Amino acid sequence: MTAPGTLPPVGVEAVELWTVELPLVVPFTTSFGRQTSREIVLLRVRTDTADGWGELVTPPAPVYSEEFTAGAVLVLGDHLVPRVLAPGSDLTAELIVDRLDAVHGHRMARAALETAVLDAQLRTAGRSLADHLGAVRDRVPAGVSVGIPDGGIAELIEQAEGYLDAGYLRIKAKIQPGFDAQAMAELRAAIGDHVALQVDANAAYDPDDDAHVRALDAVDELGMTLIEQPFAPDRLRDHAHHAQRWRTPVCLDESIHDRIRARDAIRCGATSVVNIKLGRVGGVLEAVAVRDVCRDADVPVWCGGMLESGIGRAANVALAALDGFALPGDTSASDRYWREDLTEPFVLDDGHVAVPTGPGLGRTPRPAVLAGAAVVRFDG
Repeated sequence: MTAPGTLPPVGVEAVELWTVELPLVVPFTTSFGRQTSREIVLLRVRTDTADGWGELVTPPAPVYSEEFTAGAVLVLGDHLVPRVLAPGSDLTAELIVDRLDAVHGHRMARAALETAVLDAQLRTAGRSLADHLGAVRDRVPAGVSVGIPDGGIAELIEQAEGYLDAGYLRIKAKIQPGFDAQAMAELRAAIGDHVALQVDANAAYDPDDDAHVRALDAVDELGMTLIEQPFAPDRLRDHAHHAQRWRTPVCLDESIHDRIRARDAIRCGATSVVNIKLGRVGGVLEAVAVRDVCRDADVPVWCGGMLESGIGRAANVALAALDGFALPGDTSASDRYWREDLTEPFVLDDGHVAVPTGPGLGRTPRPAVLAGAAVVRFDG
């Protein structure tokens, strides 16, 4: 990664939150619940040289983690933004991290603010995020995440086969107690053993429940690429215990908050693969630090998603282009989720998505799509 301080600071004059509701192409159901649309909050920093954008990836309710959209908007307005908009604030992404160090948690809110400032810095310098981070590829292999469909196993198979026909290189299927071993066995039989297939439990299983463990044991027999986050985030010892039993690699998502938790999880044997999400770990800089810890331990990583618009997806794609991101991530094309993205869409081409090369994130919201957005402004 480029050394801190090589990008010019920017003088932040105001921070704006732009909120718009986008309907999903198909409902997305996980063990957390069912979504038919997404309230997207974009964070814009206005500076004396160039504006920057970030995306707040919080869900509407505190089900994935403690964070949720209304709470994140509150903490941004009452706590994070005032620390950034102190008089005479010439800012860099690194200074954002330092200035917010006293604030506990709220990583997704912090990530949106840091990303927007970094985007403004890069636009000022005329440099892309991928170039700044040291990307080693100009396109990234794309996987797709398939929710638990209303139509059950038959619809799951139909959706998965459609995504494979479209060119996606990996299928990630959501599971929960009652929709797991049988569904995955039928899906595996339908798409074949050659397809990269992984499951994501979103911490839905109780390691103290024998029926839950038996179901995961049955999934383990199906030749999965990995089992993602079977247990609650703080159950590292249980993850480590079952990782030793299963032949399928265990991947952690919700458990990994930062580089320290990644190091601890790897050392105790709780994970052999890590899903890195920018919002979950607090921003681009910490995401790269988590990658560094994993790469030093020879643990592969991949980039997860949070139903982002083109702004958040642009940051994800740049991150996924780095060395160490060895597996296809949730870097799907825009039309996987939206009929019309907030930005120029990302397009699937031969199973890959192109890494943006324009300044900053390489994507900006289209004014026509944001025409009806609600806007809140914080002035310095």
